[in-house]
Formats: sequence, structure tokens, C-alpha cells
Amino acid sequence: MTSPSEPASTATGRQPSETRAAGSQTLDRGLRALELLAEAEHPISIADLAERLGVHRSNAYRVLRTLEQRRFVTRDQAGRIRLGPKLTVLARGVAPALHTAAMPAVTELAYALGMTAFVTVLDADEVVTLVTSEPSNVAATISRNPGVRHPVDRGAPGHAIESTLSPAERTAHLGSPELSAAAAQARRDGYAISRAEVIDGVTGIAVPLRVADEPPAAVAVVHFNVPEDVDDVVSAMQRAAERIAQNYR
Repeated sequence: MTSPSEPASTATGRQPSETRAAGSQTLDRGLRALELLAEAEHPISIADLAERLGVHRSNAYRVLRTLEQRRFVTRDQAGRIRLGPKLTVLARGVAPALHTAAMPAVTELAYALGMTAFVTVLDADEVVTLVTSEPSNVAATISRNPGVRHPVDRGAPGHAIESTLSPAERTAHLGSPELSAAAAQARRDGYAISRAEVIDGVTGIAVPLRVADEPPAAVAVVHFNVPEDVDDVVSAMQRAAERIAQNYR
């Protein structure tokens, strides 16, 4: 019998706190694996996933097997791992009205410009991709998976979003009421542009998108080079942002 001063052990001999910690670690690894796959530009191997997670390959395999059984990830013929289609179901549950309003405009924008187009939203001190579309009328595109996130102070989408924040919002999300230099420039210009801030060799352009009752957002495109007709690109993006806001109503 366990004395009143001793916590009860589980069947494995661990204390409850140890069991909870182990469970939390497993969940954390699974969620981190999904983040890493979202950030990857192409499918990756189990060995690569294990290295990025900082765990032994056998541990990575156990995490992968669970995610695969739940269809959150899939593997190609070579055994490389990529995100599975079930994640799109979850993605629709994040700001669903904004997702629905944005998808047609983003798809049309991608085709019109021949660039990958997407909408990002502010999440704490990061921006996360909500919806994305790659053009089907060009030979090569840059992949941008839903769920990809990066710090708000890096890249055109973050600068565009920051440019619309109030001092109170900037303090809450960034810890300071002051505008960064990049966000101040974006506020003056009405758009933000960045070069190789998130991905080497990639240029990003973004315009702000504010919709009532939704997190601060931006419409963005990525391309291998800085377009010669930046003003035309920005105008098309601003029209897309206006269309999204109208579709949301």
C-alpha cells in the first residue's frame, strides 16, 4: 500500500508526473515534426527528420508511424515524408471564414502574376501561412505550404502586418510599441518587400489585410527575382486584398 506521503506509481513504475512529462514530450515531438515538414521545401527522409528533431531515428520513426496512421503525413515511393491531406481539414478550421474568402482571390492572383500567392495571419510573435496557391501556368514555382511560420520581424508578410498594428498590439505581440524600420517603410509605401529574409534567393512582396474579428493578416507573393513591374504587382495584390475583405462580409 502506498503511504499518504508517497505519490502513487503507475503500472510502469513511473510517478504520474513522469508519465505526464513523457506524454507531453511525445506530443511535442509530433507537433514539431509537423512544423518541420511544413517548413521543408521538399519531402525529407526519416534520418533527416530525426536529425532536425534532435532524436534517435527509432524515436522519430515512432512519431512518424503515429502521424502516418492518422494520415497527417504520407510517404512517397522512396520513403520520404511529406504532410498528408488530412491537415487541410484542420487548416479549414483556422479562421474558416477568412480561409473561404481568401481562396478564390489568392488562386486568381497566383495565376495572374505567375507567382505563388498566399495569405498569412499573425500568431503571437510569428506569422503563419493560412492559405496558398501556386500558379499552373509557369514552368517553376516556389512552394509555400499552409502552416509555415516564421518570426514577424522577418520577411515581407511580417513587415506588412506589423505596419498595421497599433502601439498596444505591437507591445502585446512584439514587446515594444515602436515600429521597426521595415514596418515603417511598409506603412509609407503601402506594401513591404524583402529579399532572402526567409528563404535564400527568394523575394517576397506583401500588402496588409485587415478584416474585422480576424487576426491581422497580409496578402503576399514570392518569386525568384524582384519583378520589374513592382507597382503593377502591388496593385494586383491590393485588389486581391480588397476582394477578400468584400468576400468576407
